[in-house]
Amino acid sequence: MNNQEFLIKRKRYAQLLVRFGLNVEKGQVVNISSEAYLRDFALEVLEASYLAGARYVNLELTDPRALKCRILNSSEEYLSYVPPYISEKYRELVDDRGANLKIIGSEAPEILVDLPPKKINDVRLAQFRALKYFYDEGIGKSGVQWTVAAASTPQWAKKLFPELSESDAEMKLWEHLFSICRLEDDNFLERWYEHDKKLHERADYLNSMKIEYINFIGPGTDLKVKLSPKAVFKGGSDMGPRGGRFEPNIPTEEVFTTPDWRGTSGHVKTTRPFLVNGTLIKDLHLEFVNGEIKSFAAEAGESTFAEYISSDEGAKRLGELALVGIDSPIYQSGVVFEEILLDENAACHIAIGRAYRFCVEGGTDMSEDEADAIGCNDSSVHTDMMISSEEVDVKGTTFDGREILLLEKGEWRV
Repeated sequence: MNNQEFLIKRKRYAQLLVRFGLNVEKGQVVNISSEAYLRDFALEVLEASYLAGARYVNLELTDPRALKCRILNSSEEYLSYVPPYISEKYRELVDDRGANLKIIGSEAPEILVDLPPKKINDVRLAQFRALKYFYDEGIGKSGVQWTVAAASTPQWAKKLFPELSESDAEMKLWEHLFSICRLEDDNFLERWYEHDKKLHERADYLNSMKIEYINFIGPGTDLKVKLSPKAVFKGGSDMGPRGGRFEPNIPTEEVFTTPDWRGTSGHVKTTRPFLVNGTLIKDLHLEFVNGEIKSFAAEAGESTFAEYISSDEGAKRLGELALVGIDSPIYQSGVVFEEILLDENAACHIAIGRAYRFCVEGGTDMSEDEADAIGCNDSSVHTDMMISSEEVDVKGTTFDGREILLLEKGEWRV
């Protein structure tokens, strides 16, 4: 890919995020956050947002070294401080029915690895509490149009393609992102509309089956997850606060729902590593009893994972279940990206922590007690863990006792 081809595809990517992902509307306020290294791409998204009619676009650039400096040098008593203006900013974004884009891709992906897990988690937990209104009303109830997308950086790419120079690795990762995001030609929007339709149809079909239990069976895995009668499978775009549709994740290949955490039992082995607070968790084995993690072991990142699931009562319980087939272009790429946005769309996954209320019938209008009564988990954490491959079968058992093979050796059968 020469430089001209790269710039053309990157511009398509920016247009995809604005026109299909966020679906920016005339007069809307847009917030874009990314690391400073990604400013050129972020500025292309900013320009596309104004061309789509945005009233104002805020660009927030961060540097991972700033967080490291804080954790190493700040007094521990101050790590839970979040300035009130940050909470107010995100509250106003919800109340104004704005749009929020987060561009992930770290300039220094391993910068937090050797830092104290508790301090990192304290900062994360304080940030969550400060933005709880945004997560509850904006994300949980689609009170904003929001999208998460990825962009390439040299150090992230070098981890994935160590045989290449940093510049060549960075370009190779961009090529994978462009391919995965269906940006090969000018028909990219039409391709996404078709893909979105397919995901909605798959979710509708799963909902029509009235599934009570989903069982994952494979090497090191025999996990049973219960769904409530009110569980709703979703996939693809969602309806925004202004009446238009938006796509929360680009790329996306999943259909997902909210489980009844109380009915989770068995053991499971992760099939891809995943990041928690900047640390890679590898080869994690979990045992669930009475809906909670009873024991676990990991090849790497065990102490970080232990601290993370101690964040609150709900951190040891399931908040999401998602199905993904090996027809996913991310799986087909053969690359483990070590970034959850991409890897979760390569394999079936479960998530510990916070559940999505919008995946429960009437869930966004439920009180805390009502949600708790049907096993809809609440937590300050939410982390996806990939648990399928070409060796894993997924079966569903309906409320009337029928057993249905959903995926066989990773391939869809419905």
